Amino acid sequence: MSQKEDAARAAIWSGELTEGELDRAARGLIERHYPKGSYICHRGDKLDYWTGVAVGLVKISAISAHGKAMTFAGAASGSWFGEGSVLKDEPRKYDLVAIRDTRLAMMQRSTFMWLYENSTGFNRFLVRQLNERMGQFIATIEYDRILHPKARVARNLSWFFNPVLYPRIENEIEISQEELGLLAGVSRQVVNRALKELEEEGLLRSAHGRITVLRPEALSRYDI
Repeated sequence: MSQKEDAARAAIWSGELTEGELDRAARGLIERHYPKGSYICHRGDKLDYWTGVAVGLVKISAISAHGKAMTFAGAASGSWFGEGSVLKDEPRKYDLVAIRDTRLAMMQRSTFMWLYENSTGFNRFLVRQLNERMGQFIATIEYDRILHPKARVARNLSWFFNPVLYPRIENEIEISQEELGLLAGVSRQVVNRALKELEEEGLLRSAHGRITVLRPEALSRYDI
């Protein structure tokens, strides 16, 4: 089995495809590597690939004309994103930044559109994915506008337990305080304090570069 076939069969959407569709998908994949801190694309760039994180962590964010930074989401290993821009064939409306060394699996737009036009299973997956992503973005706006920083840390952690958006996450997340701060839009010091308090409340256990979540449902509703 080739590296492309391995990447296709490991993807969350692979179970929805027939063998012929899966073969077509595999032939349309490429891999690219990005070091920590590098831009995968800038807001306004055209990126003609549907993108999956094979290994690593990606921040999806934007900066306003007045310099205000807004993080929309993080994409961890197993996550796929950017289907809206690929469907509409438009420039990206956000920056993509690798916040750790990252390897991406990238599907050519022509392959993506063939699956969109021919595969019922692929479209079922896209509907679920877009629905979950819409919920995430609406929640992110809520977090940014009304939640205390500790609650923003808790809610951002809870998103890693969405089985559609983050299929490989179990109860333990490999993420640094710096990385979590970048996703939640707060400083590393705020994350450190928030994790200590959340641990005292029995919601998680925090170690160096690793967080074990004990009560993901409670994190998803956290508003203190």
